[in-house]
Amino acid sequence: MWSRAAALLAAAHPLPSAAVTAFAAATGAAAGLGAGRTALLAIAILAGQLSIGWANDYVDAGRDRLVDRRDKPLARGALPDRVVGIAAGIALLADVPLSLGLGIRPGAAHLVAVGGAWLYDTLLKPTVASVVPYAVSFGLLPVVIAGALPGEPRPRLLIVVAGGCLGVAAHFANTIGDTADDARTGVRGLPQRIGPAYSLATSAVFVAAAAGCLVAVTDAAVPALAAAAAALAVLVVVAARSGSSRRLAFRALLLAVAGLIAAFVVSGGSRLVA
Repeated sequence: MWSRAAALLAAAHPLPSAAVTAFAAATGAAAGLGAGRTALLAIAILAGQLSIGWANDYVDAGRDRLVDRRDKPLARGALPDRVVGIAAGIALLADVPLSLGLGIRPGAAHLVAVGGAWLYDTLLKPTVASVVPYAVSFGLLPVVIAGALPGEPRPRLLIVVAGGCLGVAAHFANTIGDTADDARTGVRGLPQRIGPAYSLATSAVFVAAAAGCLVAVTDAAVPALAAAAAALAVLVVVAARSGSSRRLAFRALLLAVAGLIAAFVVSGGSRLVA
């Protein structure tokens, strides 16, 4: 029983799910969201993220078996496919009242963001439009957080742009290590079409763009400037990379993204809305 529970948790992509949930909750708290509303926001975001993770593994089960992805519970037969499919559906259904409990505007924005991620998992992943759900869903996250505040205010436009940029960066960066597997399984999203080198460079550019938005919206606060400097360092790493240093550049990129998020929570959370 415990082994199946652990496998089910692993199929939900727990680290990304926890990271997005923590970022949303921390930003909401920094923007002035009360404890109760912050908790509701976190639960709604987590339900959506769990549904996305489970849907991803359920839809990709056949592809993952083809390339023997031993890190994937369904690929190694740790639990039946239908269990993960049912879990994804239950989490999605639960997310509807949880999201709408935040208010009509933030609830609708969150459901659109989650729906976009499901659209990626089920339809757009192998197409040239694969980047669109990432840009839209990540861009909507500040709308959800700001809308949860009293009066359902709108977030600053630059923060929405920064969220979309980070979503695009995440999409391109996430494919770097899966190039060979994607080729075998027929996944031909936009990153796969331009190749790992250009994907890495594209990701770094969008991280730098998000850093610029962060610096502007926080009036060049010290944490924002430090995070922007890290993003620029990533650009240098990418520009100087060779085949042997590609993984190092990818990891540096992820660290830059984490730094940007932390910098915004520290110096920009209170500036989420005008």
